[in-house]
Amino acid sequence: MTSLVARQIGIPGRLQPADLDVQAGELVALVGPNGGGKTSLLRVLARIENASGVVAIDGEDLDLAPLSRRRRLLSFLPASRDVIWPIAPRDVIALGLDGPNPARVDELIGLLELGSLADRPVNRLSTGERARVLLARALVGNPKILLLDEPLSNLDPYWVLRILSILEIAAHSGQSVLVALHDLGQLPRFGRALLIADGQVQMDEAPASLMASERFEQVFRIQATQGGWEVRRQADPQSSP
Repeated sequence: MTSLVARQIGIPGRLQPADLDVQAGELVALVGPNGGGKTSLLRVLARIENASGVVAIDGEDLDLAPLSRRRRLLSFLPASRDVIWPIAPRDVIALGLDGPNPARVDELIGLLELGSLADRPVNRLSTGERARVLLARALVGNPKILLLDEPLSNLDPYWVLRILSILEIAAHSGQSVLVALHDLGQLPRFGRALLIADGQVQMDEAPASLMASERFEQVFRIQATQGGWEVRRQADPQSSP
């Protein structure tokens, strides 16, 4: 079943019009160089910006859905981890709900091991701790679509692996999960990958096919080695005749 259907979505000067279909249960990575358009694509899908095109979730036009309904359809996690409010993490998490549901908030606090932090001022937590709080807020409402901008940034290795596992479980439960990603070493954990550069979707492939492509190396200016990656060698300039 197709969960998300986007047609001719774009932002003038930042993201060229594109179509995108995402099936229920897909775990999709968005990769590309800085400034290539990953965040713009997520923001357009979330209808945060005055962008062109149409986004529908299970047949519902997102632009016509009231705020309370949108929370059930999708959740957007921005890349910024800044929180200026001196309120408790449990209250931040609850902002992702339509109404009081302490049991669900406690479930997310347990899942992301936030128990010892749950009643401290959130603006006094570390960046990685705030990242977990904000992810909990994105997850708490069980939306059909998760749009996550760099959810693995500022995390130690344990939490990178734990959150990837949490996202895999979300996908297995039927949620569609789109994740902007910089750590190319995590791409094999995803079922599908979009390469976004120069304001457009350049490729839409299985991760292994994407990483093996010439276009991937050209866009990132790197090449695979037995130990990982190295800077791609540039062709020697030819002498003038």
